[in-house]
Amino acid sequence: MIPMNIIYPLSSLVTAKTCGCMERDKQKVTYAFSDEFHSLCMDKKDVLEAQVQACERLLKYADASERPAIEKEIAELKMALDLMT
Repeated sequence: MIPMNIIYPLSSLVTAKTCGCMERDKQKVTYAFSDEFHSLCMDKKDVLEAQVQACERLLKYADASERPAIEKEIAELKMALDLMT
């Protein structure tokens, strides 16, 4: 029997959405894994990269009140990735 490796794109494993009040600095970005078993085999860098991609997808559909929170989240995630490398 030949083992099979199934590869899923990171961008589809994590979804992002905004929550919280509409006031400035009160909105947060939350994440959910589409398949929980993938969270066991992903390292921290993979998770951060998937979160960045999820935020970038969310940014396409965000209205003007949500954009600052999402852009701030993307900047923080990218800074964390830079510190890891």
